[in-house]
Amino acid sequence: MYALIIDIIVSLLLGSMVFFAVIVAPTVFQSLTPDQASNFLRTIFPRFYLWGIAFSIAALGVCVFHSPKGSVLMSLILIGFIYSRQILMPKINESRDAYLSSESAEDKARFDALHRRSVIINVAQMLMLVTIIIAMNDVT
Repeated sequence: MYALIIDIIVSLLLGSMVFFAVIVAPTVFQSLTPDQASNFLRTIFPRFYLWGIAFSIAALGVCVFHSPKGSVLMSLILIGFIYSRQILMPKINESRDAYLSSESAEDKARFDALHRRSVIINVAQMLMLVTIIIAMNDVT
């Protein structure tokens, strides 16, 4: 029973993350002007991270009773969402604003490095979620 609940929560989280990365983000950049895209993303990302935090807490709460390894991975995923929302996202926004006002190579490089870090965290979280799903369904 716990494994099924973990599977559902983790699958919903993973699915929403993949949907955002594969559908929402590219569509935003194809459909909106750069200013509109920036405003939209600055509105949706805090909510995206809160969504991830909520689902991570829910999955962690169930993992605690069923899967010690899953608990560790869900803790890391949760920390990633909190770090991304509370620390990384404000730095990304600040560096993007600095680059837009200065157009300096240094500000662009800082933004690119911070954005790359957020992508790496997001991909790592998705890989950990896949690992949890596989582990919950390992019948050997």
